[in-house]
Amino acid sequence: MALNIEDYALISDCHTAALVGLDGSIDWLCLPRYDSASMFGALLGTEDNGRWLLAPTDPSATCTRRYVGDTFILLTEWTTETGQVEVIDFMPHGNGRSDVVRRVRGIRGTVEMAQELRIRFGYSTTIPWVRQLRHEAEPAIIAVAGPDAIVVRGPALRAADHRHVSEFTVAPGETVDLQLTWFPSHLDTPTAVDVRQAYRETAEWWGGWARSCTDTGDFHGQVVRSMLVLRALSHEKTGGIVAAATTSLPEHFGGSRNWDYRYVWLRDASLTLEVLLSHGYETEAEAWRGWLLRAIAGDPADVQIMYGLAGERYLPERELDSLPGYRGAAPVRVGNAAVSQFQGDAVGQVMVALHAARGAGVDESEFSWPLQCALIAHLERNWQHPDQGIWEVRGPARAFTHSRVMVWAAFDRAVRGITEYGLPGPLERWTALRDEVRRDIESRGFSTALNSYTQYFGSQEVDASLLVLPQVGFCEATDPRMLGTVAAIEAELMQDGLLMRYRAHPSVDGLPPGEHSFLACSFWLVEQYAASGRIGDATTLMHRLVGCVNDVGLLSEEYDVRGGHQVGNTPQALSHLGLVRAADAIEAARAALGRSRE
Repeated sequence: MALNIEDYALISDCHTAALVGLDGSIDWLCLPRYDSASMFGALLGTEDNGRWLLAPTDPSATCTRRYVGDTFILLTEWTTETGQVEVIDFMPHGNGRSDVVRRVRGIRGTVEMAQELRIRFGYSTTIPWVRQLRHEAEPAIIAVAGPDAIVVRGPALRAADHRHVSEFTVAPGETVDLQLTWFPSHLDTPTAVDVRQAYRETAEWWGGWARSCTDTGDFHGQVVRSMLVLRALSHEKTGGIVAAATTSLPEHFGGSRNWDYRYVWLRDASLTLEVLLSHGYETEAEAWRGWLLRAIAGDPADVQIMYGLAGERYLPERELDSLPGYRGAAPVRVGNAAVSQFQGDAVGQVMVALHAARGAGVDESEFSWPLQCALIAHLERNWQHPDQGIWEVRGPARAFTHSRVMVWAAFDRAVRGITEYGLPGPLERWTALRDEVRRDIESRGFSTALNSYTQYFGSQEVDASLLVLPQVGFCEATDPRMLGTVAAIEAELMQDGLLMRYRAHPSVDGLPPGEHSFLACSFWLVEQYAASGRIGDATTLMHRLVGCVNDVGLLSEEYDVRGGHQVGNTPQALSHLGLVRAADAIEAARAALGRSRE
């Protein structure tokens, strides 16, 4: 059975990632990209769905783990009755290959280690043909099935009932290297990795990237780790930023709210762009903008809310029978039906991010502003259509208030592109549309009975996405209508000290009820508290939220407060984005308070 979600650590090469459990098992790995089919899929089933275990044979062994500095090199120290060893897991960065390296080093005494390799290509649909490589200088096997092949080097493996196993003993100062390399099966077998050089170069690259982070606040460590997560989820070649490293980890244990997040949402990626810019990463921001312009180029009517890592548009959702699901939570889904939804906020989020890029000094390219103008022209014709909203509900389309606010933001940034940067465009028409959208929201998206903005026009429900209104400049955080909205959200959506997204019921989202506190929403509340002067409340909630990170600083999508477990896909970009923004908001509020006292 898969471990608790918080028991997994991420290693990444900025093309894909592996999840390594506290038990020493790599239970999730898709090669060569995040959205490739899994080769190790025990996370969504059992060990027979594929894994790579490396751990002491002593059943009483205990371990602690950490990342080596500001990297995604994972160091696990195992202690047994006979000795102590450390295992270093990493994916070499910058060599243009798909490698996983596991180095075992003896510290004291002797420790017997066990290795178990279960290879299951194609989401556990295929057991490969495996053979020994006789010409290698060290023991190696090669496994092939269809287009996929891997070569595994290290202690000699022997076949045992559709798996391969070995045992070896490590003495003090002794080092044993294991390495796995994926390659297209029609190509020659890659050579072995120079582990020492790969370790050094990978550590230097991650550390150098982290040192560029401009944060110096009280939550510096959590902010830097979150920035590293966002970088790890960004594909180095294409610039696409996936929403999470996994698919189908449930929002409700045992339930059906299981989605594939290994794609690039315009919304999440746009928010990532803003955070990167605010912390000094202009190069990465320009790479993402390049991805965006390539992905949405063409007829604005064809713009999607999400794409593949290289801008692929065809992402049909299908259910897999080959993986039983995380602790039985079915179905396991690949692809995402939300790709065909209309979500009115998407263009607005893009326009907000690109305006932030202008403010950071990123110049418009030859066709970036014309493309934005085309998006706005399309929005002019379609902004009044009901949509599925930020939460991608599978119930009826509605006029979601958050979506309409992001429509307002789209027109607002278009207007400001003209007035603040001298860009060409129909200023009077776009200004009039911006004002019309505002009037529509204020008249139909606000309930005097609740003294709050509402989830959608005409409803008497609130939604945590309404906390975004001050973030995009629709109103001040201290506006009486916003304060009333915050009070309604606290009263209706606060559960065990953290926020739900909304009251989930089939009439709204078309799905069976049941989910947990949504971490990004709670971080938005921290931001709201800080911006409205409630710095003490902001700090208290922030400390509670950073207490939800696992032992290596990772956050999933949601959190089960009563059970004390992370829930949903992991690590989740939106959660880590929220953490960074919340920390920034607290620091900004403290700075403003200090200036007011001078």
